[in-house]
Amino acid sequence: MALRIIFMGTPDFSVPTLKALKEAGHEIVAVYTQPPRPGGRRGLDLQKSPVHQAAELLDIPVLTPLNFKDPEERARFRAHAADVAVVVAYGLLLPVEVLEGTRLGCYNGHASLLPRWRGAAPIQRAIMTGDDKTGMMVMKMEKGLDTGPVALTAEVPIDPETTAGELHDTLMQLGARAMVEAMAKLEADDLRLTVQSEEGVLYAAKIDKGETRIDFSRPAKTVHNHIRGLSPFPGAWFEAEINGKPERIKVLASTLGQGQGAAGTVLDDRLTIACGEGAVRLTRLQKAGGKPLNAEDFLRGTPLAPGTRLA
Repeated sequence: MALRIIFMGTPDFSVPTLKALKEAGHEIVAVYTQPPRPGGRRGLDLQKSPVHQAAELLDIPVLTPLNFKDPEERARFRAHAADVAVVVAYGLLLPVEVLEGTRLGCYNGHASLLPRWRGAAPIQRAIMTGDDKTGMMVMKMEKGLDTGPVALTAEVPIDPETTAGELHDTLMQLGARAMVEAMAKLEADDLRLTVQSEEGVLYAAKIDKGETRIDFSRPAKTVHNHIRGLSPFPGAWFEAEINGKPERIKVLASTLGQGQGAAGTVLDDRLTIACGEGAVRLTRLQKAGGKPLNAEDFLRGTPLAPGTRLA
């Protein structure tokens, strides 16, 4: 028999799992997602989340509570009489009453190899730290932050040039397959849980705007990891003087380069920049209000001659 599932998610990352569970024949009795937020060109239009939009196309009832503090909201959750809740990047803390509000509990699709990178930004932190692998884990949720026992693990390597955006897209498809497999095992009463290790715990704090500026005084490999870990959003950036005025420029891709000099100095006409140790070559950039360009096209409109200092 198919499971009666409550699905809880919000961004694009969650959508493949919702669709995969539906395609696997499970009954999605309700979708919970965050409420519509102001968006559009002027920020005046209320925009439904990607999960909200996908659920409507699948003709699944959608609920958008601000939180679960109201006892009536918790009662409504229990009233779905679901077998299990599946949570993928929902964005709200779930109280115990919700975690225990289905027959079999709540299972979360988390984008790291727990206990490494518990928390909000596991994809970005894994790349920024230079990890060579990550994965998706299906975990049974409990009150702590990503502390629950692990039901299923799917690993992927992280290539030295992989950006957070590319890894995001790989993991969201991997996560969908992993959750379908986990729910099949749960349905067959064959899902084994393994308690997380107390060793190797790291927390993936939410990315703060204050850490997005590139610090060229750091080693080149660290700078490169910083750039790709923040690409495409929110984006690592530097300032350069353009036509006598400082201008912020976002860097979307880089690679390790050759050369040395004072940190932040442009070394050649290919946008190789000296770092505290070694050099990094900027390969894809974007000016405020402009479109992303490869370095060659960018330099046609925004000359950054050798010897220019970036800050």
